[in-house]
Parts: sequence; structure tokens; C-alpha cells
Amino acid sequence: MSAYKYHFDPETLIYSKVKLDFKTRVYKKFLPKFAISAIIGVIIFVLSSFIIKSPIEKQLEEEKSALILKFDMLNRQMAEAEGSLDEVENRDDNIYRKIFQANPIPQSVRKAGFGGVDKYKIYEGSENLNILKSTAKRLDILSKQLVVQSKSFDEVIDLVKDKEKMLASIPAIQPIALNELTRFGSAFGYRIHPIYKILKMHTGIDLTAPRGTEIHASGNGIVTRADWAGGYGNCVRINHGYGYMTLYGHMNKFIVRPGQKVKRGDVIGYVGSTGLSTSPHLHYEVRINGKFVNPVNFYYNDLTDEEYAEMIEMSSNANTHIFE
Repeated sequence: MSAYKYHFDPETLIYSKVKLDFKTRVYKKFLPKFAISAIIGVIIFVLSSFIIKSPIEKQLEEEKSALILKFDMLNRQMAEAEGSLDEVENRDDNIYRKIFQANPIPQSVRKAGFGGVDKYKIYEGSENLNILKSTAKRLDILSKQLVVQSKSFDEVIDLVKDKEKMLASIPAIQPIALNELTRFGSAFGYRIHPIYKILKMHTGIDLTAPRGTEIHASGNGIVTRADWAGGYGNCVRINHGYGYMTLYGHMNKFIVRPGQKVKRGDVIGYVGSTGLSTSPHLHYEVRINGKFVNPVNFYYNDLTDEEYAEMIEMSSNANTHIFE
């Protein structure tokens, strides 16, 4: 740039030569170029910031992609876990709980809702809000299902233990050993009473055996009565729980007392002919919730299939009804 500048005087109509100082020359020569360069630089920087990513941005992008991939894998693993848990829940409701006569757990309990709208508020503002919220919710539901299923299995275990107790209590053996049994005197059902000579329901079965033959408790229970009971003679009643009760009548002698606990197979007395009886035998009854049932349906623990079939045939052919 020239060190001089010409100034036009309108009054004299003459150009005068004016020398510019160093500062003015620098200002006029370099400032426009610098301003243009700065503007161009800013434009280039702004454009490059959108187009060209910095190393830190690249690293963050890679970490974000890896995190999204991990969340995707986590959701797939949860889907597999949910499928397996659904199968366990199905077996629990339709097999285990049915076996032990327990009601299935309602789906409203197994997959109950969670908290209020603020439960997942901590994820708001996150770039991947939907992924975070859906994953957290699935984890909550899965955790709740696991807790419910764990409690259900605890209940099933208790039912198993109670079932074992129940199976030990149900009358399941013949009160007189098969090798000591002489015959069936009277079967369960209506018959002509051998003494009163009238049609009357025979509420048990008569098992004939020699006087003094051991009589066994047919299941675990508590003796409720051991006394003289009119036509039953010397009689023992056992409460087995779960609605089951057995009666043993016409005993020659009983060796248990009321309130005594007995186990299946324990000797409770001996065959006799007390009360309304015409010959030594045991009158044996089984009641469920107060209702008389055929005792032969409960002889399955101590007999083979062949012995059980023979015993059923003997019972069905016991039509003489010679005993009370």
C-alpha cells in the first residue's frame, strides 16, 4: 500500500498529497484481509465441526454403539430367561400345583405392575430413553416373577411334605394280615341283617380270623375312642386327619387309649366276637368326612396286584353276610 494519499479540495479544485502514518497504513492494508480470513476460518471451523468428528467424539460414538449392542444382547438374554420362566410357571400351575390340589397362581400376581410414573424418571433426558426404560422394566418384571415363582416352589415343597404326611395317614393296609385272614364274612352294602333279619346297610366289611389275631391300624392317626360301643362291642376309632376316620369293632381286647398316636401297622387290639356278633371277626369301617366308603378300595399298600385282585374277588363274593 502507498505511503501517500491524495486529498481533493473542492474549493480550490486541487489535489494535495498527504503522507499516511504507519498505523493507518497497517490498518487499511491488513485489517480487511484479516477480517475476511477470520470469517472464512470461522465458517470452515463450523462446517468441519459438523462434518469431521474429533477423536473424542469418535471414541464416544464407539462407546455408544458398544453400549447399545450390550443392551440388545441383554434384552435377548432376558427374552430367553422369560421364555424359560414361562415354561417353569406353566409346569408349576398345570402339573405341580394340580398334583397337590393347589390353585394356580393368577397371571395378575405373576406379572403385576410396578410403581408409579416416577419409577423410571431417572432415565429421562437420556439419549436412549426408550431402551433404558424398557430394559429396566423388563428386569423389574423378571425379578418379580422370580420372587413369585420362588415363593410358589416353597409352597409346593410344603405341600409335598404335607402330602407325605397325608399319604402316611390315609388308611392303606388291610387291618388283618392276608395270611391270617380266613374269609370275608360280609361285604360293604345292603344285606339282610343276620340277627334282626331286616334289610340294612352294612357300613363296613367283616374280616374273619381266629380269636386273638392281631388287628393293625391302617394308617397314622390319633385314637379318638377305645371303649364298648353297643353293637360294635369293644371298639376303637382312629382319626387319621384329612377327613379320614376308621373303626374297628367286635374286638376281643383293645390295647390303645383315647388320645394315643398310632402309626400304620401298629397293633391296636385283637380279633374277638363282642357286641352283636355270631363268630370271631373284625368289623372294619372307613369314613371320609363322615361318609361311609367301601374299605376294600384302600387296600393297596401291603398287597401285590394279584393279592389285591384276589381280595376284591373275595369281597365281591361275600354274600352270606353271616356276621354283624
